[in-house]
Amino acid sequence: MTKTLTFAVIHFFIGFTIVYLLTGSLAIGGLVALIEPACNTVAYFFHEKIWDHFRLKRAKDTHTGPYPNAVQA
Repeated sequence: MTKTLTFAVIHFFIGFTIVYLLTGSLAIGGLVALIEPACNTVAYFFHEKIWDHFRLKRAKDTHTGPYPNAVQA
């Protein structure tokens, strides 16, 4: 858990610093530092769902062959 929390702090700090340097605004830097990780978290959730779909499909095809309903000789 400590590693996760330190990574989050670093992530917020880098996001804030980059936006602050680009805009000179503390408010915009802070806003982006909060919103960007939230958006990435949601995107990651769906990314994993899509990967799981293909992972399961590939496992099914690997174990049963390309034609799962075919009679094996």
